Amino acid sequence: MSVFSSLNISATGMTAQRLRTDVISQNIANVNSTRTSDGTPYVRKTVVFQEKTSAGFSTALNNALSNNVGSGVKVSMIANDTSTEMKKVYDPSNPDADEEGYVTYPNVDTVTEMTNMIDASRSYEANVTAFNATKSMALKGLEVGK
Repeated sequence: MSVFSSLNISATGMTAQRLRTDVISQNIANVNSTRTSDGTPYVRKTVVFQEKTSAGFSTALNNALSNNVGSGVKVSMIANDTSTEMKKVYDPSNPDADEEGYVTYPNVDTVTEMTNMIDASRSYEANVTAFNATKSMALKGLEVGK
């Protein structure tokens, strides 16, 4: 694996975690949004990662033969969390209440989002550390010839 591919892998990890942090921030900002532009409550969003692959069979074969461990990570999609239930609160005075007086709040849990934010920031820091270590090794390699 070359130095530049190591730097690229770390950079893709940082980019993916930055986007994840943005999505988590959006979830936290909309924790009490009972009505979006389409009239429904806000739905929590999650980021789905996948391995960044190179195009074509010959490239994949060459990577496998050269013991190339991967090309990094990419965000494949930002999905709505439909598995977590929305919260219903009885508040008949709220303009967003249904016929029975219940208001549907987003399925965003602040504690979960803050835990995910810590995880994303630690992953980002780990990628920065790997990037800096690779950069330091490359600089030391250049100094060998002196």
